[in-house]
Amino acid sequence: MNVITYSRNGDYLIPDIKLKEQPTQPLGKYGRMRKTYLQEHRKALFSHLLLSEKLQAHLLEIDQTASR
Repeated sequence: MNVITYSRNGDYLIPDIKLKEQPTQPLGKYGRMRKTYLQEHRKALFSHLLLSEKLQAHLLEIDQTASR
């Protein structure tokens, strides 16, 4: 079971959540187009990829595949 720790900030408890390391390569034309498509037409899939920290890897894969 995952244990979440908290930090006190005034009267509030803020969860200590850290994101995993994400690829830092810039997106090309097709990666940016895919991101726009997901945001406008596939909102649930976009949210799922974003929250599961797989969005950037997905967009890079699309960009590399389309650029071949």
